[in-house]
Amino acid sequence: MESLEVLIDTPEELYEVLNEAEALLRQAAMTHGSAGIRVTRHDPARYTFELSDTVPFGETWEHTGQ
Repeated sequence: MESLEVLIDTPEELYEVLNEAEALLRQAAMTHGSAGIRVTRHDPARYTFELSDTVPFGETWEHTGQ
């Protein structure tokens, strides 16, 4: 898994769902060994998590999509 799209149904679940998605990608990053995680917020209910070689291994960077 190199990317994951997350859709939020209610504001109450936001942090739990985002943390779960980051944990899944973190496991994938460990096997990749050289990529960090880039999180793009498209709107308040849609996020994309992806492994990125432009993000240092072990780090998560947030980005707001246009």
